[in-house]
Amino acid sequence: MAPLFLDPGLLRKRAVLQVPAPVPDGAGGAATVWNEVRELSVHVEPVSVTARERFDRQEATITHRVICRWSADVQRGRAFSLAGRRLVIRSVHDPDEMMRFQICRCEEEA
Repeated sequence: MAPLFLDPGLLRKRAVLQVPAPVPDGAGGAATVWNEVRELSVHVEPVSVTARERFDRQEATITHRVICRWSADVQRGRAFSLAGRRLVIRSVHDPDEMMRFQICRCEEEA
């Protein structure tokens, strides 16, 4: 199979990769705190917005495609912090299985 061409010049934005850590809330539950792992160069593309009504409220799910260089640190359940937004990683895909780039499907956290 021929390698997929992804232009590394697209990776112009800097994002902080974050990992979730549960912190006890004192009432038997836990809150999530996001800790920084490292900074990465990324390319972000908006993919879709899905609106729905839930409990008499309008909600929207915003998805993005985030492309970055391959890293073992990029895993499902972690997040990219970018310009005040948190994009939670729902899936990670190596498009040509050559460990050069990763394509992440992310949901923007409200």
